[in-house]
Amino acid sequence: MVRNIGIEARQPEKNCVDSKCPWHGILPVRGRVFQGEVISDKAPKTLTVKWDYVHYISKYERYERRHSSVHAYKPDCIEAKKGDIVKIAECRPLSKTKSFVVIERVK
Repeated sequence: MVRNIGIEARQPEKNCVDSKCPWHGILPVRGRVFQGEVISDKAPKTLTVKWDYVHYISKYERYERRHSSVHAYKPDCIEAKKGDIVKIAECRPLSKTKSFVVIERVK
């Protein structure tokens, strides 16, 4: 049974019994949604995701490139590894550094 998480994303093919999974568990997702690249998958059930954005500097009337990286929880039903593009959504704090969960593997 897959539930509706309220965000435009493809449902995973695999099933899991993880209670922290937004598709098969009870974890609600809300807030910000990002798409970024997985730069590390060494920790168990954790991915480090980095995404790039531009920031406008009004003094010089130009943009500069910046990036941000966060730790995200990886449910058992989503197969993502280093180098993949994933979509992450904000959720309640799951640990000291994890407040995002992976909801889809884009490619």
